[in-house]
Amino acid sequence: MDLIIANSKHVIYAQAISACIGESAKMRGTGIARRSPEYISKKMEVGNAVIAIENNEFAGFCYIEVWGHGKYVAHSGLIVSPEHRGKGLAKEIKQKVFDLSLEKFPDAKIFGITTGKAVMKINFELGYKPVPFSELTNDPEFWKGCQTCKNYDVLTRTERSMCLCTGMLHDPKES
Repeated sequence: MDLIIANSKHVIYAQAISACIGESAKMRGTGIARRSPEYISKKMEVGNAVIAIENNEFAGFCYIEVWGHGKYVAHSGLIVSPEHRGKGLAKEIKQKVFDLSLEKFPDAKIFGITTGKAVMKINFELGYKPVPFSELTNDPEFWKGCQTCKNYDVLTRTERSMCLCTGMLHDPKES
C-alpha cells in the first residue's frame, strides 16, 4: 500500500473517491457532505490531499481545506474504500494529513466535524478536543460545504451553533 501526498497525476482517482463518499453517505444514513470529482481534483493538484493506493486502485483519501486566511485548517473527505476498512488505514491517512497540515500550516488550528465514532477516536488520539461550533471557523464558505449533508437543516435552524456532527479542534499552541 502506498500512502502519499496526492498531486495532479492522482486526479484519475477523483471519480472513484467521489463515488465512494456518496455511497458511504447512503450506507451510513448519517451526514456526509458529498464532494465532486472536480473539487477533489483541485485538492490533489495543489498538494493538499493524501491518498492511499493499492494495486493501482484508490484505497483511501483525505484532504485539507484552509479557512480564515490560514488561521484554520480542516481535514475533510476522509474515506476508505469498503474492501480496505477495518484495517487501520483511516488512522494512517489521518496521521499523514495531520502531519502535512502541521508542516504546511504550522500556526493554524486544525479542526474537523464528524458523526463517525471511529473518526472521533482517531481525532482524539491526535490531540483534538471536542468543541462547540463557535470555536471553529466562522468562514461562511466552510459551512456551505455542509449543504449536501442530509442534516443541513439542523445546522441552519440552529444558526450554525450545533448539528448532529461533533466539532473537534487541535490547537498547536496548546500542544
